[in-house]
Amino acid sequence: MRNISLAKLCLFSTTLMSLGIGNAFAAEPQHAPGHAKRAAVSAAKKTAPAAKAAPKTPSYYLSSTSEQYDVKAAHVSHGALVTVSQKLLSQAPAGTNPLKVLSQLPGVMFQSAEPQGIDLWSEQIFMHGFQQQEIGFTLDGMPLGEQSLRNYNGLNALLAISSENVQRIDVSQSAGAEDVAATNNLGGSIAYISRDPSHKMGGNVSQGFGSYANYHTFIRFDSGDLNHTGTRFYTSYSRQDGQIWKGTGEQFVQQVNAKLIQPLSAESYLSAYFDWADMHQFSTPDTSPEVISKVGYNVVNYYNGKQSGLQAAINAANGIYPASFAGLEDPGDSAYYDATLNSADYLGGLKAHIALSDRLTWDTSAYGHGETTQSTWTTPYYPSPNGSPLSELRKAPGIRRFGVLSQAHYDIAHNQLGAGVWYENNSYQSPEYDFQMPNIVNGKLTEPLPNPLNYWTNPFAKIYNQDYSTNTFTAFVQDTYRPVKNVALHFGFKSVLSTTRVGNGYANPDYYGAGTQLASSVGLTTAEAFLPHISADWHFLKHHELFFDISENVHTYAQCGYKLCASPFAVTQSAFDQGRSSFRPETDWTYAAGYRYSSQFAGVSVYGYRTNFNNRLQQITSGSAVNPISTVANVGGVTMNGVDAALTVMPIRNLTFTNSFSYDHATYDQNLTEAGTVYHTKGAQIVNYPRFMYKTRLSYAWKGMTAYIDANFNSHRNYSYVGDVKVPSYWLANLGLQYNLSKLPYVKKHTGGVKDITLSFSVTNLQNTHYISTMGENGNPVSIGQGALAYQSFLIGAPRMFFGSVSANF
Repeated sequence: MRNISLAKLCLFSTTLMSLGIGNAFAAEPQHAPGHAKRAAVSAAKKTAPAAKAAPKTPSYYLSSTSEQYDVKAAHVSHGALVTVSQKLLSQAPAGTNPLKVLSQLPGVMFQSAEPQGIDLWSEQIFMHGFQQQEIGFTLDGMPLGEQSLRNYNGLNALLAISSENVQRIDVSQSAGAEDVAATNNLGGSIAYISRDPSHKMGGNVSQGFGSYANYHTFIRFDSGDLNHTGTRFYTSYSRQDGQIWKGTGEQFVQQVNAKLIQPLSAESYLSAYFDWADMHQFSTPDTSPEVISKVGYNVVNYYNGKQSGLQAAINAANGIYPASFAGLEDPGDSAYYDATLNSADYLGGLKAHIALSDRLTWDTSAYGHGETTQSTWTTPYYPSPNGSPLSELRKAPGIRRFGVLSQAHYDIAHNQLGAGVWYENNSYQSPEYDFQMPNIVNGKLTEPLPNPLNYWTNPFAKIYNQDYSTNTFTAFVQDTYRPVKNVALHFGFKSVLSTTRVGNGYANPDYYGAGTQLASSVGLTTAEAFLPHISADWHFLKHHELFFDISENVHTYAQCGYKLCASPFAVTQSAFDQGRSSFRPETDWTYAAGYRYSSQFAGVSVYGYRTNFNNRLQQITSGSAVNPISTVANVGGVTMNGVDAALTVMPIRNLTFTNSFSYDHATYDQNLTEAGTVYHTKGAQIVNYPRFMYKTRLSYAWKGMTAYIDANFNSHRNYSYVGDVKVPSYWLANLGLQYNLSKLPYVKKHTGGVKDITLSFSVTNLQNTHYISTMGENGNPVSIGQGALAYQSFLIGAPRMFFGSVSANF
């Protein structure tokens, strides 16, 4: 794997050991993309002398336990890096979002309103206080952009590749990572690496099932080598189908992946990747502190697929609410008829890996991505032309983007040199429309009930629109110098130039008032010529390492629909003009240092960091969640001081016990002034992220069986910016069991070409805890005085659920 800083490497190999999740974290052996095995072996012999010129980091193993990992370094830039392999991903319930598996890492928190992490409305991941919008995501080097709900410059990783086709995930919590194709990686990067097609014809079949009519099907076919050059491909189909755990509604995702490899020589190849994803999901309703305290955790939307559900929603719009809503400050916002998400995505890329010599390699990729998205909810505030008090609001953003990446790496003497560029053109549209809902007159429907998951057509009103055009260019240079075998010094920097222009701004005066004009015919540029990254690593004695890492990075301006995110463009023209002088790109400096010890029976790690986060842009909301008063403000800086500490012990063969503790003191540097009022945010912990996290895992492997139980604790989280409303702390535990029946002699003898027949069973939320999962999906309120108790912007976590699956290879 290229560009892994030893300094950073130490940190995450330590983190990895702290997890003690063994083989699950080991990068799986990969077949050489060039000619088949014989050619690969020949190439390895030819390049052996070059390896002497640039000594590699030694691999470290947790004895011969079933839970081992290895850490390797080549060209260094990715900071502290941990590699999570397909083996660990496969231990989760079938179809689980790989990001949920990453939450076992210290300093990482993943939240979702359902246990598999496939509900995109509720998906959140944080690393050391940074959320997914501030973390770089790539797939085989192709940028996936911000992982927000309505991703304006990329694609949600869940829809970019089926979890079963992920070879590994490389996680870097350093802000450096200068060669990553991202302009938002303030808090690190997450790189997905897809599985290669197999050299032998075969495939995989898996069928999962679980609570709430959950089914997951995966089928993959590998062609094997088609000719003497090693041409090969795979294609796969996956289907996830189930019901939301409270209320009525389906959550459905289907996906096709394909990958082709054409070797050019022993070390050079061409590859092509294709992804099509089709997603249709109902969402569980947002809730507030007031709703939970007065009504409880089980409030559902009115939709039930029948006329009675529509009647209940119409009654609520007319002021006739369920009896349980009595006493609520805002009962009209406590439940809606429905809320859905739909998207269709196409992603394709071509890559050329050329070995120009034993020491010089050149990688170039070209990619394209198109997305059509629809998110809807039934509003009781805007009536339909037919007299119904309801109408269906549809946000319909679309993406068309194309890009090219190219980089070269050259090894000479004690140096590993690298340089590269990335260019992308992105066209993003962000309109919203309103559609007519059926009415009920004299107990009869005026028109058939629509399926909320279908694409809506023929709107009766256009609500707003903005068109964005963005051109992004980045370049990097880096060098890793090894004066002696056990010391690595790294220096690199990145340059960023990104310009966004916004046009066709429109706001419907019937909805927002006469004279309202969205920001239009305006633009902003982010230009940073020198973003440095410095690191060093020292291996001393037999099992010890020390390291440090310093880096600076920038986040270009976000884009979204009106009032949907912390974007300086997602406001009125007057608000943009007023705030333009204060808008600055978000930047940060991160300083990290640590120590690692690893031996046959134990692993210890300590990782400390300080981050100065500047020019933080934040969406400030007040009022109801339906049509909140929303502004985007530069709220100044955030200072983060944190530490991760971990201990793994392996007292007996194949038994691993892991404990990790994370502390993140992340506070605002200034008070917030909004509309002439000063809010005392200085010194308050940042919203949505806990100050303390504790994680533990006990796992054991024996012959064909693997079993584990894990638990994690999240301390309370601030809901309001001033910290006067908090979400309680909670514990969450899971367990799992896998058994490979093919390890039994009788089964192995009578299954012919079918192998690795594996049964899996797991339980999530073992103790059936009531807890708040996602927070801030509609923005965060300022304080109690600004309506924080009634503001609905968090989601309830799923109850105890059961999953099982059977899979086989052939």
